[in-house]
Amino acid sequence: MNALVLLRSRLGAHPWAFAALLALLLLVVNTAIQPAFLAFGNWAAVLASLAPLAVAAMAGTPAILSGGGGIDISIGPLLTLVDIVIVADLLPRGFTSPFVVVPICLALGAAIGTVNGVLVAVLRFQPVVATLCANIVIGGLATQVQGDTVPTGSTSWTKDLAGSFGPIPGGLLTIGAPLLIWWGLSRTPFVKTLYAVGGDDATAFSAGVNVAKVRIAAYGVGGLFAGVAGLALMSLISEGAASMSAQYTLLAIAAIALGGTALGGGRGSLLGSLLGAATIYLINNLLNVVKVSTLWSTAIYGAMLLFAVIVGAVLTNARRRAAA
Repeated sequence: MNALVLLRSRLGAHPWAFAALLALLLLVVNTAIQPAFLAFGNWAAVLASLAPLAVAAMAGTPAILSGGGGIDISIGPLLTLVDIVIVADLLPRGFTSPFVVVPICLALGAAIGTVNGVLVAVLRFQPVVATLCANIVIGGLATQVQGDTVPTGSTSWTKDLAGSFGPIPGGLLTIGAPLLIWWGLSRTPFVKTLYAVGGDDATAFSAGVNVAKVRIAAYGVGGLFAGVAGLALMSLISEGAASMSAQYTLLAIAAIALGGTALGGGRGSLLGSLLGAATIYLINNLLNVVKVSTLWSTAIYGAMLLFAVIVGAVLTNARRRAAA
């Protein structure tokens, strides 16, 4: 009993720990069934496959941390739009340099994220309503840019992102970029005020925090990360992917919740979202290895989201009891 209480208190203090334990267990199971999974030469492919979901989960995290029910359901369409803009518009026009493509994609993601933030923080739309509208608009735009046929394209550097730059896996760079940016932001007051706003926006406002600016910035940073996710997706598949937006939206939210981020805001981390995404990736890989029908995938992912929410509620209660 004492061990159980200690475990619950530890999980309450470190909400990402549950996802870490689950990911480790699934890694062992995957390796036992498929020994080549952990082979050194396979890591570049594994990280490249994980990167779009992992970065999408990290992209959805800042909005949720900002509180107010800030679940951004436009992340999926946004990352697929970035993917399509590259293969259907930039590359065919001869814009192949990463010094041109990358800034455009990041700016596109940040701009759309900021618009979402203005809708939520300034115009006072409910976050789900605002981002649902954005989901529909962005999805329609992505379909229009993609056209009737699925565009394809790649360059040497996008192939390296799906493989490796010398000894460095490309997926490690796309996964590491949001973590590095977030680390840099944590050196500023932004992250601390973000947690304060998400925990209790009224108290934060009373303390002099500009709640609206913090929430706008949170959505903007999330959009920036979605631009990175779009780059990771394009590098992986080298084609338009408008039809994949709903999949990434659902799985990103599930990964965030599974990683211990409180959907009510104020508690969580990008590390937790990354671990949640890794857990989902390992589950998906396991399902593919044991040849579970894809018809069950949506039901399984929905059950995972429900499970993640329940686990999140349990960990929140554990944290409150540990604090008491």
